[in-house]
Amino acid sequence: MMSPRGSGRKKFGAGVPSGSIVEAVRAMVDTRIQESLREAGGRRRVSGRVGGVGYLGCLGGLGYDGLFRRGRPVPERTTPMNRRTFLARAACIAALGAPRWAREAVWAQVPTQPDIVVRGATVYDGSGGAPFAADVALGGDRIVAVGPVLPTTGAEVVDARGLAVAPGFIDVHSHTDLVLLVNPNAESKIRQGVTTEVVGQDGSSIGPWTDGEFESTRDRYRRLYDVEIDFRDLPGFFDRLGRTPASVNLASMVGAGSVRGAVVGQDDRGATAEELARMVALVREGLAAGACGLSSGLEYVPSGFADLEELVALAEPLRARRLPYASHMRNEDDRLIAAIEETLNVGRLAGVPVQVSHLKAQGQRNWWKARVVLDMLEAAQADRIDVMYDRYPYVAYATGLSNLFPIWSRDGGTDAFLERVADSSLEARIEQAVRAKVVQLGDWNSVQITSTQSESLAWARGRRFGDLAAERDAEPYLLLKQIMLEDRSGTGMVGFGMDEGNTERFLAHPFGMVCSDGGARAPYGPLSEGSPHPRSYGTFPRVLGHYCRERQAMPVETAVHKITAMPARRLNFRDRGVIRPGAVADLTVFDPATVADQATFENPHQYPTGVPHVIVGGALVIKDGEHTGAAPGRIVKPDPVAA
Repeated sequence: MMSPRGSGRKKFGAGVPSGSIVEAVRAMVDTRIQESLREAGGRRRVSGRVGGVGYLGCLGGLGYDGLFRRGRPVPERTTPMNRRTFLARAACIAALGAPRWAREAVWAQVPTQPDIVVRGATVYDGSGGAPFAADVALGGDRIVAVGPVLPTTGAEVVDARGLAVAPGFIDVHSHTDLVLLVNPNAESKIRQGVTTEVVGQDGSSIGPWTDGEFESTRDRYRRLYDVEIDFRDLPGFFDRLGRTPASVNLASMVGAGSVRGAVVGQDDRGATAEELARMVALVREGLAAGACGLSSGLEYVPSGFADLEELVALAEPLRARRLPYASHMRNEDDRLIAAIEETLNVGRLAGVPVQVSHLKAQGQRNWWKARVVLDMLEAAQADRIDVMYDRYPYVAYATGLSNLFPIWSRDGGTDAFLERVADSSLEARIEQAVRAKVVQLGDWNSVQITSTQSESLAWARGRRFGDLAAERDAEPYLLLKQIMLEDRSGTGMVGFGMDEGNTERFLAHPFGMVCSDGGARAPYGPLSEGSPHPRSYGTFPRVLGHYCRERQAMPVETAVHKITAMPARRLNFRDRGVIRPGAVADLTVFDPATVADQATFENPHQYPTGVPHVIVGGALVIKDGEHTGAAPGRIVKPDPVAA
């Protein structure tokens, strides 16, 4: 029997020094909690002291946790924050961060004969400013002119009359990593208008790999895709894509989990001083190779075994480059507030920008926390912690089915995890944790199987778990255990646990960017297998269609800013995400009146509509709705910043 380890380790956030952000937010959060409970019709009253169950103390199961030191009285808030004023000010600050050319139309004469002219479009230049009518001329891989009725002699003309043109969309949190070697067309992403994918997310990047990790990855891609993996780290991956380019650009973060796995392994233990120094050196090597930040995945193994001290040390090399620490936080439901605090503390103590990955308040009993969390982020910004976040436009997330199991059970990697799942002496403890996770989501039908490694389990793909159990007359947990063991922890899932109102609120907030949190797929070939989250096909058209046109959650120009200039500026991509002379010629032409997602959870392999043309590096990749086969994608690296 394998016993769970790490039982004596310090809980996250414990012992964190209190700074001005803690003092400033303490009263504000208490007030917001009282307001939220009143709005929800709740009768519980926060007593002003934090205690209860769970690490850092949960308040009566509601998850009022972690921001405050235990037992410390919460002072009464004397000067309430005016939310409307703060948001207006935040929007102004965000706009001021854009250079002048990004806020005003730029009119220029074509200095040389252009290669392509986008004719008669409504231009959304990425700045968030009002759109304007203009032609956009391209020469080579750059925009050479923006202006009315530009000459087209010798140029290919893209008729965009009645359509909009925007900078190519930047998916700031993507999982289009190795799949570009399987299908370099990046079909489901380029057809949304995505021209740049930012990968290496959730603590997992392409290397550095141990010998075992390299061999297992190489063997898997040979077997499943007939693709040869001949690299074992980020520089090697960049070199491979340089030799076999794709239809989209690619940027990558360094994964803190990948770094930990290469040095410490998959075990739940703290890093020694020597190991931590080696991990920091690997982060520096990744940044020197052109990585655009550091990501963590604190709900996953091995990234989740890092404590605050380790995370701060790994993030510190970002400071000189002004690149972000992007975190899939340790918790996104019952302990969400504590997880936000930990993430902010990494930014505060390391002195680096913070990017909260796919921000959410998961599980109905936690939906009220959305406003609390936004208040915390606003207060952190006011306290000079540079924090932003990204979010996808859906109420369900996607992850591995193993994520329903407690992280202690996953200590040591796949073999150790499966041994614990099969261990009868641990079954009651594991089952209790899994059932609690399912109840937090809703019920067993809140879980949908998206993929399986084993073809013998193909019957489960695309099905809700409660329905599967009923059809097979099986007890749900025992069926889950059977699938987990048979598929060797390779099963994917979607979890339905979020609120539509909060989704809209997160998307529209000035600090929020848009991400897919999905990888490129295709309705043909090996990437058509399974029933993936529809975000891989529909994220960006859904924002422009459903949330802008139908819900009117924000103007189109605001949405375009969130998917172009805003992530480009966040990652120091100086000449991307904007339409102006000299910028990289990544453009998306779409129809604001018809753009829409078509992919659903039941039928996800559906391309969006209303995106007729996409240009990457001056080359038409999507023309009249069809893929041209062009592969002009490049590795995108952050530009240096002034000292």
